[in-house]
Amino acid sequence: MNRRNHSHDYSLRSLQSLLGVSRSVLSGLIEAGFVNPVRGRRNELRFSFQDVVVLRTAFQLQSAKVASRKILRALAKLKAELPDELPLSGIRITAVGDTIAVRSGQAQWDAASGQHLLDFEVAPIQGDVAFLDSAPRNRLGREQQAEEWFALAEQLTGTDVVGAEQAYRKVLELAPMPHYHAYTNLGVLLCESETRCEEALSVFDGALQHFPDDALLHFNRAVVLEELKRYGAAVEAYERCIGLDPTHADAHFNVARLSEILGDKQGLVRHLSAYRRLIG
Repeated sequence: MNRRNHSHDYSLRSLQSLLGVSRSVLSGLIEAGFVNPVRGRRNELRFSFQDVVVLRTAFQLQSAKVASRKILRALAKLKAELPDELPLSGIRITAVGDTIAVRSGQAQWDAASGQHLLDFEVAPIQGDVAFLDSAPRNRLGREQQAEEWFALAEQLTGTDVVGAEQAYRKVLELAPMPHYHAYTNLGVLLCESETRCEEALSVFDGALQHFPDDALLHFNRAVVLEELKRYGAAVEAYERCIGLDPTHADAHFNVARLSEILGDKQGLVRHLSAYRRLIG
């Protein structure tokens, strides 16, 4: 596999946490040569985002009851046959009964034997994991690459916050036009971590440079400001949201609540009345 331009942001401990496996299992895969971590400043092993996706594949195959020995043998053979520049949307690995099937474009084959498979032979699949390489591909437009990364980010959000964040940032890097949903999802993801609200605020500020009249972005920005206890600025952001969408009930309710905190009785009454009218 092509390892150029990959950042190695993951430690062995973080991999254990992300994948929920023992150190010995990870060590076995590393010794088998399927991933090639680098050494950090303190000689510790460091892994790339692609390594995480590769290892995730092995564990999904295990969950599909494929024997560990067969997984290692098939993945080792597969690695030797992969192109130097792996197509972003081109490689998917699935467990089909006791067969490990690989799809690249329209072609499908058995990872262990190399024999080609027909469509009906790989219909009842269990699991679906894509091998990804972050290097740009001439064969794929930037828009298509961005959408592949966005799909992966959505898939990872519930199980791998770090991976999801990196995938959303990759969307913003690759997308030829500002990607509204990547901005929104990344900002919300960061805001859910109590220590990263400043970063979330920067994401929403960046999004509003491209989508200045989007009520939801102003609302989300207001939520972040509220989390940061910048109540005056939060009220302004909520009111900007309401100016764009007067029917946004939650914005009215939040302004009413903050008005009470700030001692603004007039604002409390006005926005609470609007909230009750909208939900009534």
